[in-house]
Amino acid sequence: MGKIPPAFRTARFPVTTLLKNPPSVLPQQQQSSTPPPSQKPHHFPKKSSKKKHPKSSATTQALKSPIITFNSPNLSEAKTLFNSLISSSTTAPVDLKFFNSFLQSFATVSTLNDSISLLRHMINTHPPFSPDRSTYHILLSQSCKSPDSSLSSVRQALKLMVTDGFPPDKVTTDIAIRTLCSVGREDDAIELIKELSHNHSPPDTYTYNFLIRHLCKTRALSTVNNFIKEMRDSFEIKPDLVTYTIMIDNVCNSKNLREATRLLGVLAEGGFKPDRYVYNTLMKGYCMLSEGSEVLWVYKKMKEEGVEPDIVTYNTLIFGLSKSGRVKEARKFLDVMAEMGHFPDAITYTSMMNGMCREGNALGALELLVEMEAKGCSPNSCTYNTLLHGLCKSKLLEKGIELYGVMKAGGMQLETDSYGTFVRALCRNGRIAEAYEVFDYAIESKSLKHVAAYMTLESTLKWLKKAKEQGLAI
Repeated sequence: MGKIPPAFRTARFPVTTLLKNPPSVLPQQQQSSTPPPSQKPHHFPKKSSKKKHPKSSATTQALKSPIITFNSPNLSEAKTLFNSLISSSTTAPVDLKFFNSFLQSFATVSTLNDSISLLRHMINTHPPFSPDRSTYHILLSQSCKSPDSSLSSVRQALKLMVTDGFPPDKVTTDIAIRTLCSVGREDDAIELIKELSHNHSPPDTYTYNFLIRHLCKTRALSTVNNFIKEMRDSFEIKPDLVTYTIMIDNVCNSKNLREATRLLGVLAEGGFKPDRYVYNTLMKGYCMLSEGSEVLWVYKKMKEEGVEPDIVTYNTLIFGLSKSGRVKEARKFLDVMAEMGHFPDAITYTSMMNGMCREGNALGALELLVEMEAKGCSPNSCTYNTLLHGLCKSKLLEKGIELYGVMKAGGMQLETDSYGTFVRALCRNGRIAEAYEVFDYAIESKSLKHVAAYMTLESTLKWLKKAKEQGLAI
């Protein structure tokens, strides 16, 4: 229950009144089939019905380029097929898009050498075909995907580009690096980007930062730092604000906050001013460790540097403080963020409720729900699951059952934690039939997979049986 949800679904209706005096069945709103006047469809005058003479099938066929799919890597058959296509008077292709598509299709099943041979054949037998840079990029992409233990195939494709008058540019570098990374050849990508930088085709910031992001996911931090240092020292390619943000996000996700703080200093030394995203990322990292003091420190430093917090900042701050047991402090920021024009949303209130439930104040969380709805903020599925989990933990089962009834009526899914806590609370109170009903709903609503839901229920019943035998449960 302590996770920051990536997204929330808005509830279909408020539950404040239901928690005070819950009816057995929720009234369903009647919807009229006739739209209100403001939503009535517009009627446009009909266009004149001038009939157009359909084009002849021969003309249509000539305008459309045939779609070719190769299932065989046979070069001779590919050449024969190409010859037959260009010799036809009705289907002879004329656009570059077709020729590139033809080569691309063959490249997916052939070797690089055979693809080069086919390209040469296409140029020689059909002079109107004039390949451009995109044509050679097809071969380059193929070479990057080849099961080569070295960069020999890639170098072969690049050499061909230079020979035919298309020296590598930034797009070439980007295609090569992204393709190598897509097939897990990160070490080759590092080697190639150095070669291209040495040969006057350095990466742009997008390609550079793409590789940094990819290396952060697949390589040790030391490898990333060494790569950045070498690119800066050897080719004067320096990291920018995006680069540092990527690295800070990576070390925060790995809970290495010491390195994140160091990078914040390095960023400043490099002449970059951290923006909101950098501070929010660092704040998120401290939230993962439940370090409320550090979360607050980041917020204060952000304000000192003149960086205006946004709603993400406040939501992260409130979550971090609530998670670390500083709920009263977190609550003060509800007013602060409203004063700054950032009104609390479902994420804000749910974070607060989560912290209150952690302190055992589930009833206080319910009161916050009333406040939330009174201010026009609709609770969502995560809000209900947080409350259900907290109510059951606080042994307020009857309130939990009321809330569950609202969730069921609204068709909301149960999260794994709230489902398990609710089922265990029902079983411990001897309400086995209701526990089975919750199990059925969890399956019907696709909240959990059948096996997971059943294992939770079965393990609870086994525990209850053993506890009864030992006199620990009634």
